[in-house]
Amino acid sequence: MKVMIIVTHLLGTGHLSRALTLGKAFERAGHETFIVSGGMPAPQLDSTDISLFGLSPLRSVGTDFTRLLTANGDIADAAYLKARETALVKAVESFAPDVLITELFPFGRRSLATEFIAALEAARTLPHRPTILGSIRDILAPPSKESKAQRTEEIVLRYYDGILVHADQDVVPLDVSWPVTDRLRKRLFYTGFVAPEAPVPHPDAVGKGEVLVSAGGGSVGQPIFRVAIEAARKMPNRRWRMLVGGQDARQRIADLQNDVGDAPVTLEPVRSDFRQMLPLAAASVSMCGYNTALDILQSGTPAVFIPFDDGKEVEQTLRGTSLAGLSAIELLPSNELDGSALARAVEAVILHGPRPVSATGFDGADRSVEIAVKLRSQA
Repeated sequence: MKVMIIVTHLLGTGHLSRALTLGKAFERAGHETFIVSGGMPAPQLDSTDISLFGLSPLRSVGTDFTRLLTANGDIADAAYLKARETALVKAVESFAPDVLITELFPFGRRSLATEFIAALEAARTLPHRPTILGSIRDILAPPSKESKAQRTEEIVLRYYDGILVHADQDVVPLDVSWPVTDRLRKRLFYTGFVAPEAPVPHPDAVGKGEVLVSAGGGSVGQPIFRVAIEAARKMPNRRWRMLVGGQDARQRIADLQNDVGDAPVTLEPVRSDFRQMLPLAAASVSMCGYNTALDILQSGTPAVFIPFDDGKEVEQTLRGTSLAGLSAIELLPSNELDGSALARAVEAVILHGPRPVSATGFDGADRSVEIAVKLRSQA
């Protein structure tokens, strides 16, 4: 079976990370997999053994997903977007997938609806129409208008054979963040949570006993890093390692270095072995994106979550609230963030950790493969 996954990450790299995890699951099951990525390169993510094609990349200006930039920081004009659309349609036509999966769209990426719809139309006119599936995380950004939810449902009913919801329905039903009608509910397939295999401790013990501070792979989280430097100064006997993401990571690190002084802080770009560092860490400080939350649950590392809430984003706050009742997890809203508060939260989770690790519930990628194969067989 030939499987194509289309994904564009605009701010962080979580969507691409999840697409790669899905792609590897299809590859393990013996299916030829092709991922088309429309976001900025993310070399820290492991794409080994995956066929990955990059469209001319786009990124957002913070959480303004309607104002898209090229890799050089220029506004993406109509010609640039048309070239992406043409390349995407050609990729669909040349690969001719048996299963086509779109990450997030149509529940998000509405600013890229033209290219996604063009790809879906191209798929529908192939000699053998593929099974078309959506791929969405546990919690979505709720639609700001009823018309947006209605338009999403129209697209689902017109083009899609199913929507893979990467969550446990008994833990986080999609209804928590999205208005699910009876018609839409019939297209939903809950897969469980999509995560790589549980991280094993770093062979070189990197990160052992440290507080790991991260903010994903995008150019966000600078206020968290600045406050973490203040918190580290209040805990002089504990080293804090801060992993800074984004294409401008080097410049961001240089800016932060001016604040470090004698604080016990190591600053460096995001690392591909981050997950291996987690099991050995004393604590983690991070936002609460889908992939990060699963990393924490799989590793058992004590954690302080500072949900990303710029631009009225509520997804991470909802997720963090659902996890805050677990042992050795603290939720620190951004409006309460300062050095003292963060230091207290880190000390508290270290005192209560580590947390028992569950080995079940993270096989959503394999379940997604099973569901796709079943739906394809019924086509």
